[in-house]
Amino acid sequence: MQKQLIIGILMAIAPSTLGANASDSVRTMTLKECMEYAVSNSTKTRISQANVGDAQIARRDAILSVLTPSVSAGASAGYNFGRNIDPQTNTYFNTTSFSNSYSINAGIDLFNGFSAVNNMRISKTALAISKSEQEQTEADICLAVMEAYYNVVYYSRLCQLFEEQVVTAKASLAKMRRQEEIGQKSRADVIQLEADLADREYDLANTRQIYSEQMMTLSDLMFFPMDEQLVVDTVVPEPTINLQSEDEIVSFALGNDPAVRIAGMKAENARLELSTARWKLLPSLYASAGLSTGYNSVDENSFKTQLRNHVGESVGLSLSIPIFNRLQGHSEVSRKKNSYVRATAELEQKNRETESAVRKAYSDCNTAMATYVQSCKKTEIQQEAYQLNLKRMEQGLISGLEYQTAVNNYLKAKSDNMNSLFKYLIKQSVLKYYSGIDYVNQ
Repeated sequence: MQKQLIIGILMAIAPSTLGANASDSVRTMTLKECMEYAVSNSTKTRISQANVGDAQIARRDAILSVLTPSVSAGASAGYNFGRNIDPQTNTYFNTTSFSNSYSINAGIDLFNGFSAVNNMRISKTALAISKSEQEQTEADICLAVMEAYYNVVYYSRLCQLFEEQVVTAKASLAKMRRQEEIGQKSRADVIQLEADLADREYDLANTRQIYSEQMMTLSDLMFFPMDEQLVVDTVVPEPTINLQSEDEIVSFALGNDPAVRIAGMKAENARLELSTARWKLLPSLYASAGLSTGYNSVDENSFKTQLRNHVGESVGLSLSIPIFNRLQGHSEVSRKKNSYVRATAELEQKNRETESAVRKAYSDCNTAMATYVQSCKKTEIQQEAYQLNLKRMEQGLISGLEYQTAVNNYLKAKSDNMNSLFKYLIKQSVLKYYSGIDYVNQ
C-alpha cells in the first residue's frame, strides 16, 4: 500500500501531458528548429565567431604589411632660456627662445625573407581554419541536440505506452474484482492484477521522471530560457535507405570533412612557417624616407618662411646581415621543421580516423537498419500475442502471471523497436553528414 501511495503522489505531481496538449501560445519546435536555435544561442558558437573575427583582422593586417609602408609623424615644441653666445660679437647674453619641429617618415621592407608574403598566406589559411572550426563546432552542437531530442521523443512515446498500459491494467483489475464478487475469480488473481497495476504505475512515474531529465538536457544544450516551456514535435521522419556506396562517402569525407580540412591547412601553415624561418637566415633590406622642418623664435623670419626654409629630406637603405645570434635562427628552423613533421603526421592520423569513422558509420547504419527491420517484425508478433493473451486472461484461460509475462514481452519489444528506430535515424544522419549534407539541412 505504501508503494501504491508513493506512485499515486508521483503521478499526481507529474505533468498530465508531454507536449501533445501544450498551450496554443507555446510553439512546438521540430528537430531542425531545435538545432537552429541551439546554433544561434550557444556560447560555443559565439566563441567560434569571435575566433573568425580575430582571423579576419589578422588577415587584413598581413595584407597591409605587404602592400603598404609604415608611416609615422611627429612634432615637438620647447623653450630654451639662459646664456647663449652671440655669433656676431662672440659675447654671452641672456635670452629665451621657442622652437618646434615637424617630421614624417615612411619605411617598407624590400626583402625580409618573404616573411610578410608567407604571413599573408598563413593568415588566409588561418581564416579558413577558423571558419572550418566554426562549421565543426556547429556540427557537434547539432549532433548533441539531435541525440537529446530523440531521447525526449523516445521517453515521451514510452510514457504514452505506459499510460495505455495503466488504463488497460485498471480496467482489467476492475473486471477481475467483479468476477471475484460473483465467485468466478480468486483473491489471488485479484492480488496478482493489483501488483501488475502497481508495476505499470511505477514504470510510468519513473519514465516521466527520465523524460523530464532528458527535456532539461535538451534545454541546456539549446540554451533555451529556463522560464519558458519547451515543447518538441514528437513526429520523426521515416528512415530512408542510403544510396551512395561506402567508398564514395569515404572519398567525399576525406576531401570535405572540416576536421580533415583543418588538419590539412595546419600542415600547409607549418610548411610556410618553416620556409619563413629558413629565409630569415638571409640578409634583410629596408628602405626609408623622411621629411622634416622646424621653427625657432630666434630667427627673424616668419613662421611660414622658416617652415619652408628649414625643410629637410632623407632617403635611406638599411641592410641587416645576421652573423651570429647564438644559433637562435637555426634553432627556430629546427623547431619549425618539427612542427611541420608533427602537422603532417596529424594530417595522416586525421585522414585515417575520418576514414575509419565513415566506414564504421556506414556499418553501424546498415546494422541499425537491419535491427530496426527485425524489431518491427518482433513488435508485430508480440503485439498480436499480447492482444491474444489479454482476451484469454479476460476469459479466465490463463493466470495473471502468464498475462504479466506477455505484457512485459510486448512492452520490451515496443521499447526496443522505438530505440532501434532512433538509433538508426542518428546513424543515418551521421552518414549523411559525411556525405556532405549538414545536420540542419537533412
